[in-house]
Formats: sequence, structure tokens, C-alpha cells
Amino acid sequence: MSKQLLVGIGLLLVLMGAIWTGQGLGFIGGSFMTGEVLWAVIGPLTALAGAALAYRGSKKKA
Repeated sequence: MSKQLLVGIGLLLVLMGAIWTGQGLGFIGGSFMTGEVLWAVIGPLTALAGAALAYRGSKKKA
């Protein structure tokens, strides 16, 4: 995969994880995920995986 694609996917996962965390904690309403503890756990894990992927993509040799 190209560096830009890895970084892009990683950043998208970070954003999704942040949204899922906000919904799980009840900060963002209007979804079946709102107030559900499961999404408060899945969100940070997804964001962490995305950050690792973006970091790996930024360090990958061309």
C-alpha cells in the first residue's frame, strides 16, 4: 500500500474511533450507539489502531 493510503485510512479510523467513543459515552446523541458502554470501549481501540496505522504509513520507506 502507498504511504498516503495508509495514513489516510489510519486518520479515518482515528476519526471513527473518536466519534464512537463520544457516542458510547453519551456526548454525541442520535444513534443506537449512544450511551452504550461497548462503543465506549470499541472507539478508543479503533482510534489507537488507526493511529498506529497512520504512524506506520508515515514511516514506511518509499
